[in-house]
Order: sequence, then structure tokens, then C-alpha cells
Amino acid sequence: MSRIDTATIPGWGVDADPENDPAYPMRHTEEMETRGLDWQRPAIQHSGVEVLQSIEHNRRPSVTGTSAPPQGLSGMVRRAAFKRSESDWFHWLMLMSADRLSVAEGIIDDARRGRVPNIPAEMGVRAEWRHNKKGFAIKTIAILGLSATLVTALRRPNKAVNRDTATADAIAPVASTHVS
Repeated sequence: MSRIDTATIPGWGVDADPENDPAYPMRHTEEMETRGLDWQRPAIQHSGVEVLQSIEHNRRPSVTGTSAPPQGLSGMVRRAAFKRSESDWFHWLMLMSADRLSVAEGIIDDARRGRVPNIPAEMGVRAEWRHNKKGFAIKTIAILGLSATLVTALRRPNKAVNRDTATADAIAPVASTHVS
């Protein structure tokens, strides 16, 4: 096995010299007076909507997104998720579920307002076709196959026969042809 001469590799060991390392002063902040924070914290943005905050942080960031405040069932799930730690996988699972619920709530809201949602466009079908034709074809075939299976299963006649009605139907013609 041959040894690699690291001196011939460009960039190898660039962080070995503390005098040439831009992050080096921040590694030992305990001796610094300002601990690296030598700027005034901006004023916290006041919003007119609810902003959810992690239990791991003692204050909100200066700027927060307020374009989509938590609402409806998805908002309830988000509020429950933010009562859990970010290190808990269930926190993230609940947030992903809330995202899916929010999509369904948006479709229902569109239908309630009389708008027909363009679901293929919202799912990025055009971009999928342009950049991932093989994946698009596989997904389309899978969806068509599942749809055909579901339609076939729902259209199949129910072959279960109720014995009481079958017996009554068999006797009725005989009784009506009997002349007294």
C-alpha cells in the first residue's frame, strides 16, 4: 500500500496554523469580555398573530415569520408539538403531520370558496416531468395501478347471499302458481 504525501494535496492542513484560522478566536470565548457578541441585539418584532416558540429557547428571535399563523386542526397539532422538546422525534413527527393537515385544510378551504384546486400544479408535476422523467413515470404507473385496483374492488358485485331472502324468493313462485 502506498502512502499519500499530504503536502502535495492542495488545502490539506489549512486549519493547522491558529494564526491563519479565522474561526480560532471564537474557540476560546471564555477569556473574552463580550464572548463574541459585541453588537446590540435588534428589537424583537411585534406580531399581531401567534408565533410558536421552542421550549429550548428562552426568548424569541428578533424576526419571525408571520405569514401563516397556526390555525385549525393543523394549528392544534403544532401547538402540541411545541410543548415537546426538539430532541424528541415525536415533536418533528407532529410538525410533519401538521404540514400534511394544513395541505388538506387548504384544499377544503378552496372547495368551500368555490375554487377548484390545481393539485397537479401544486405538487410540482411539471417540474417532476422536466427533471425526473423516470421517477414521474414510475409514480404515474403506480398511481394508475392502485386506482384501477381500487375501482375494480369497489365495482365487484357482492356475492354474499342472505339465506332467509333466498329461501323466501324460491318459495314465492311456487305459492303463487298454486290454484285452489
